[in-house]
Amino acid sequence: MAREYTYKGKTESELANLSMEEFIKLVPSRMRRTLKRGFTPYQKRLIERVNKVKEKDIKKPLRTQVKDMPILPQMIGLTIAVYNGKEYIPVIIDAEKLGHFLGEFVLTRRRIAHSAPGVGATRSSKFVPLK
Repeated sequence: MAREYTYKGKTESELANLSMEEFIKLVPSRMRRTLKRGFTPYQKRLIERVNKVKEKDIKKPLRTQVKDMPILPQMIGLTIAVYNGKEYIPVIIDAEKLGHFLGEFVLTRRRIAHSAPGVGATRSSKFVPLK
């Protein structure tokens, strides 16, 4: 039997019905300060778009470049495609991601893998061990 995920003792259905004041009391201090400070115009626009998508029940991912947006209870169940500087990465929002920012789930830097030394490299840097 699968266990239902709870966030600070609240189930997903209870979290979806929370008001902003009740949600602020549940989150850690950094997120609490962010939410009390208010939203930027870009964040407000994203919240409006999230509410429209929830009303119309659209399955297409919502695309955004706002990586500093806190994940709110009204976003649960949506797929939000977040821009990482090159492409939009889909992030499926569930209750486990509450209290985080969208940018935490979209990596902006990749691992660098260098190949053999190029033209003009010095003799010492061209050394490649056989083993």
